[in-house]
Amino acid sequence: MIEWGDVYKVVVAMTPLYVALGLGYGSVKWWNIFTPEQCTAINRLVSFFTLPLFTFEFAANTDPFKMNYRFVAADAISKVVIVAVLVAWTKCSGKGSYSWSITNFCLSTLTNSLVVGVPLLKAMYGPIGQDLVVQSSVVQAIVWLTILLFVLELRQARSDIGSGTTSEPSKDLEGNPTAVVAGRPSVWTVTKLVWMKLALNPNSYASIVGVAWAFISNRWHFAMPSIIDGSILVMSRAGTGMAMFSMGLFMALQEKLVACGPSLTLIGMVLRFIAGPAAMAIGSIAVGLHGAVLRIAIIQAALPQSITSFIYAREYGLHADVLSTAVIFGMLVSLPVLIGYYWALGFLS
Repeated sequence: MIEWGDVYKVVVAMTPLYVALGLGYGSVKWWNIFTPEQCTAINRLVSFFTLPLFTFEFAANTDPFKMNYRFVAADAISKVVIVAVLVAWTKCSGKGSYSWSITNFCLSTLTNSLVVGVPLLKAMYGPIGQDLVVQSSVVQAIVWLTILLFVLELRQARSDIGSGTTSEPSKDLEGNPTAVVAGRPSVWTVTKLVWMKLALNPNSYASIVGVAWAFISNRWHFAMPSIIDGSILVMSRAGTGMAMFSMGLFMALQEKLVACGPSLTLIGMVLRFIAGPAAMAIGSIAVGLHGAVLRIAIIQAALPQSITSFIYAREYGLHADVLSTAVIFGMLVSLPVLIGYYWALGFLS
């Protein structure tokens, strides 16, 4: 049962993030410390150094042999449900688009499990709640954020090649030019460019190397050398704080505090706190989860927005205003929403 002391622990865990956010916002809006170009450079620092090391350190310290793979399967099914709905929306609706499908997937499925999820689920359900939310974070980092990175690189590669190719004059039977026809890049050209860029991006393999080390270290009981562990920790510990600082910089560069407007903010909240848990409920029932594990699965799907999704969105120029608003407002309203889910699911047998 949640008590006021447990709520206080969650608030204590969240407050430092808003301090970092406020420092980033004030350094541009009030103190004029950073220029827009410098803000972009800081976001790249977060994207290419602190976040990959944070992901590696987090994945390397998990035990893959103790994971609840039925819970992992339920999470995978929920993601497939969301993707199927988005594909249908893109095909059948005039408002559907590839870019918005990527953003809506992030809003519906990617969560900030560590900051809010670990203290809150531990208070609700004890060690099992903490263990499952950590497992969901590992799978998200290893699988879903890697897939998101691939999709973003694919989108950018198609755009780059399309703008850089793609024009050859068409001629009639006598050899006279008639019209200009844009050449379409081949699938092989796009795929090759995507894999080349992923090979240069540490985010694409940080989680894979981390979980590979986790398998080796837990199977044969190896310990990471302290000199390597210390070198990783010195940067990885700044991961979440620097991500929030970068978000504050981004907010300060916008004309409005709520950069995406009230309607998109509302849609983001609905996707985050209703669509995501609903899909997770479908996945959980499909694999036969029940009892406390079922309730934990649904509640962890309603955790606030992933900070990493904003960093990627800003790096690749895809609706960063929507995701930054989702992160900020999501963390503000998440506590009462999650407690509401806890009480409502308590009536389940």
